[in-house]
Amino acid sequence: MAATKQGIVESVKDSIVSVITGTGDIVNAVADTIFGTVSNLAKEAGKTGASLIESLHDVIGAAISGIVGTGKNLENGVKGLVIGTLKGAGATGEEAYSAIGSLASSIIKTTAQTGGDVASATQGLISGVVHSAKHLGVDAEKAVSEAATGAVKAGYEIGAEVGDKVKQAATGTIGGVKVVLKEPFQNK
Repeated sequence: MAATKQGIVESVKDSIVSVITGTGDIVNAVADTIFGTVSNLAKEAGKTGASLIESLHDVIGAAISGIVGTGKNLENGVKGLVIGTLKGAGATGEEAYSAIGSLASSIIKTTAQTGGDVASATQGLISGVVHSAKHLGVDAEKAVSEAATGAVKAGYEIGAEVGDKVKQAATGTIGGVKVVLKEPFQNK
């Protein structure tokens, strides 16, 4: 299974690089590429929600690494990644909220590991959640709160500087939805 998973991860990264360099519409190109991979893996694994997202950590990392590697707009790439992942995961209702929180954490951690801009990733993450909320059958404000809180917690797990950048990027109104963070973020 490990060889198969490694092959999938490399395939995702190569596909992301290919579609991003070949199109002007990064959001839809990434969303379509990730949707196919995630929906296939969800069927094979028989997982949903947060447990599916956790098992996709390497795939998410490969996608972000591909986006960062192209030097293209990380915010738009992450927005597409979120749309494709949430649509492919098929989580709806309450299950979608836990999936969103796990996805946010994974995106921030892998963005930091690849040397990407966590603030841009946070903006893309939240924009993708706003876009996906109706499709998931969830309240946009609550979904955005889950995403922002998961992102900020992950940022502070990495370090205070990263946490502060993510928190600042996740503040205000994004995509017409007011972001409400749930504290505390740091272990005291």
